[in-house]
Amino acid sequence: MGGLLDVYDFHIIPVPNPDGYDYTWEYDRFWYKNRQIISPKAKCIGIDMNRNWGYKWKPDGDGNGMLQPTLNVSLTADVNDATDTDAVGGASVKPKPADPCSHWYPGLRAFEAPEANNIANFVNTLPDVVAFVDLRSYGQMLSSPYSYSCKRMPKDAEDQIEAALGATQALKKAYGTAFKTGSVCQMLYRAPGNIVDWMYARAGIKYSYVAHLRDTGTYGFSLPEKWIRPVGEETGNMVGYITEFIAKHIGRQT
Repeated sequence: MGGLLDVYDFHIIPVPNPDGYDYTWEYDRFWYKNRQIISPKAKCIGIDMNRNWGYKWKPDGDGNGMLQPTLNVSLTADVNDATDTDAVGGASVKPKPADPCSHWYPGLRAFEAPEANNIANFVNTLPDVVAFVDLRSYGQMLSSPYSYSCKRMPKDAEDQIEAALGATQALKKAYGTAFKTGSVCQMLYRAPGNIVDWMYARAGIKYSYVAHLRDTGTYGFSLPEKWIRPVGEETGNMVGYITEFIAKHIGRQT
């Protein structure tokens, strides 16, 4: 990938949740949220930073963070950026605030988490960003927008999926690891306020993805140390393909 440094600037945020990460070393190995104090009387602390972004954010967070079976759904191109409304008998249903003790607590307002807010501000200072890849665990999936709805499809979906399919094949060449592709909502669950939706719809980054790396559940979040290098190598193949794909489409020489 060294040659790509002559074509692109890569901006890497290795630890977007420093307080939460530090907490995993001393108290709870699988802590997920940040360590933000919500209010003086709150029973629990922390916000799910991945559901606190300012695009289609909801106070109930929607979704439950659990993998859902794949559903056949109708897709509508998101041309006018219409808002989905949950309704029963024609009447809107007012969502209940999420439980602050939930792993997927979205906060009281969008960008309440300073980490998410600061990353958004940083991204807004960068000119001509062509791709965003959020590396996560686990599931072996390379997913594109949208997360907030399974009924809406980005106008750039064809190019996004084409790049994703090629990237997963490039990844597979390293160790034979198979990845699935699709929208975040279809691959996982409906989750408003997701980072990938904001990067695409608000920051205007056409090729925005969430990459859930190895494995598919055997080890889950406790991936053995011996797999660190293989995962790094195949992830490098994935990122390399995406960047080369984009370069060809925008006329840059790699």
